[in-house]
Amino acid sequence: MAIPLCPYFTQCGGCTAQHIDYDLQVENKKKYLQQITKKEDIQVFSDKKYHYRNRMDLIFHKNGLGLRKKGHWDKIIPIEQCVIAEEKINILMREIQQTFTNCDAFDLRKHSGTFRYAVIRSTPEDSSISFVLNKNSTRIAEAIEQIKHFAQKSTAKNILVTYVAAQTDMSISSDYICIKGKDFLQTSYHKKNFFYPIQGFFQNNHSMAEKMQGYVTDIIKKFKTKDALLLDLYGGVGTFGIMNAEYYKEVLSIESVTESIETAKKNSEENKCSNVSAMLLDAKQISRLQLKKPLFVITDPPRTGMDQKTIAVLNQEQPECIIYISCNPQQLAKDLPKFKDYEIQSVALFDLFPQTPHSEAIIGLTKKKP
Repeated sequence: MAIPLCPYFTQCGGCTAQHIDYDLQVENKKKYLQQITKKEDIQVFSDKKYHYRNRMDLIFHKNGLGLRKKGHWDKIIPIEQCVIAEEKINILMREIQQTFTNCDAFDLRKHSGTFRYAVIRSTPEDSSISFVLNKNSTRIAEAIEQIKHFAQKSTAKNILVTYVAAQTDMSISSDYICIKGKDFLQTSYHKKNFFYPIQGFFQNNHSMAEKMQGYVTDIIKKFKTKDALLLDLYGGVGTFGIMNAEYYKEVLSIESVTESIETAKKNSEENKCSNVSAMLLDAKQISRLQLKKPLFVITDPPRTGMDQKTIAVLNQEQPECIIYISCNPQQLAKDLPKFKDYEIQSVALFDLFPQTPHSEAIIGLTKKKP
């Protein structure tokens, strides 16, 4: 047993594993991955037990910020800090708490009020706050003036105001304005620079994400790839493709979100990767592509896993190697058997989410020998 660091443990809906010794948490995750892959030899990567998370979606209540009460979507637990959040996020949280006392907080049941979420993000180089407001509120103008005043003294480098409808429980939207700084963040992995939209997806644990990048590169370096094409599926802002561009003749990143594709192109230019291109396309439509051989694939799908059409095309194209990055081991267990002509060469566990049951895995698949 472990003593939970968080004073809100059992009240808040997150971090449900704090009472379990951390080494045992990791061991349990490893055992589950062993069951899925039927592989005993699994590399395990971990880092900070606490203060690792670089994004928090905090909910406004009348006296500040909080998180949902465990098992209750409509009840908020007021918090002063979060022990899994990076300290920079806790600093920004305190700044907000000190300024927005007695604010016009959104009522989850009545769907009225103005302030809904404060989405706080940080990188080693950057930081942002997105104030998510109810666009149906009659007090929007007043709220924006409060935020502008706050922005002048806040240590956050970038501040947005994001509008969402009263009936929609979302903390992101394409309807936003920039109050301070810019609408994207900057970070780096292994001396390569990356930009990503403040409201876009990016890994929530920087040091572990960097370790994942290094591990994928180590797999790639075991193959002869200089004349090959790398297909980077669910490519986001292009990190995996760009990180490994020097090992390939050509890299093609596929992503279905327009903002991510635009940023991926910007990241390619930033890192002088002239052999990298980014295409706006749903991964299940890759049958439209003329894929050159030899072919290598990195696939990093959402929690729902890979579409059946995508898997069918990969089985037909027969890449030399498929590197499957999964944030959902349960879905991974369903997808892996569908690659019937492939065998597992390597398995690694990355504990991006200590004190929770969640983790990420990277599986290296190669064609079975005749």
